[in-house]
Amino acid sequence: MKIILSLIIFVFGISVGSFLNCVIYRLEIKRSFLKGRSFCPKCHHILRWYDLIPILSFIFLKGKCRYCREKISFQYPLVEIATGILFLSIFWHLNSGRQPDLRPFFLVDLLYLLIVSCLLVIIFVYDLKHYIIPDKIIYPAIGITFVFRILDFGHWDLLRIWDLGSGILRSLQTPLIAGVSAGAFFFLLWLVSGGRWMGLGDAKLAFFMGLFLGFPNIVVGIFSAFFLGAIIGLGLIAFGKKSLKSKIPFGPFLVTGTFIALFFGEKIINCYLNLM
Repeated sequence: MKIILSLIIFVFGISVGSFLNCVIYRLEIKRSFLKGRSFCPKCHHILRWYDLIPILSFIFLKGKCRYCREKISFQYPLVEIATGILFLSIFWHLNSGRQPDLRPFFLVDLLYLLIVSCLLVIIFVYDLKHYIIPDKIIYPAIGITFVFRILDFGHWDLLRIWDLGSGILRSLQTPLIAGVSAGAFFFLLWLVSGGRWMGLGDAKLAFFMGLFLGFPNIVVGIFSAFFLGAIIGLGLIAFGKKSLKSKIPFGPFLVTGTFIALFFGEKIINCYLNLM
């Protein structure tokens, strides 16, 4: 049962990844992703359904457009595969080795995490390409997470209306403090450096991370982002791809740190505490 569900989740994930590629491109050219059929970005020929099969179309077409023979960016299969792996990882993470749980609350949690992961994939790719974290993506991510935190049914009793206010407060208190703290830290870096060290979009993303991860996972997320950023930055400088004055988008590292904290945050914190 779990194997079959895992396969369905992965196939669903790579299919959604194909859609995310469309969203990313439409954001770049400032066109709505809700209207119009998919087309080749080079020759603008309308693509048929067999040109849009995730991963397989790229392989069968040998990485070239069927109509103009221009190369198709490796972004397309990579985003599809990454989204499939993310969806599968989230499904396994929520089940934690148990038999699949298909109760309503589990499905709500699953849907929430899948939607958030899609938004983070878009942010990762868009910031990597354009050095911008689009407001059209980060604000919905914050809004969805805020609403989900309010509707955290584990903190208040639906049958006790008088418990509503205190329940919402308990649901929001720790994540909101984590979000404001993380966002303020990055905002100060942006303010002090005049935007040279960090972008304002990074502060918004850090606020989302705190709201999404809560405490202490936000610490793992930010530490992982800086650690990976330092390692990759030094590697790019060592290989002559970047200089000390070059700009490197930090959004992808924050997104990666978010997923590290989501999947491994508790284990990392426990390992650290055991070493103390």
